[in-house]
Amino acid sequence: MKGLNVLVAFLSGAVIGTAVGLLFAPEKGEDTRTKIAEILRKKGIRLNKDEMENLIDEIADVKEELAQ
Repeated sequence: MKGLNVLVAFLSGAVIGTAVGLLFAPEKGEDTRTKIAEILRKKGIRLNKDEMENLIDEIADVKEELAQ
């Protein structure tokens, strides 16, 4: 019986976590990339699609390093 209670608690937490994550999720990646490109253009920096993807990857790597 204890195992069933643990399973129910785990599944309930997963459902609640998923719902909260969807409600508070940031904008779509495409929208974020567009905003970054607009900011860079205002600063006089123009990037092609590959350069933009590389920049996004670098930002994600730095974010992961800072989170640790």
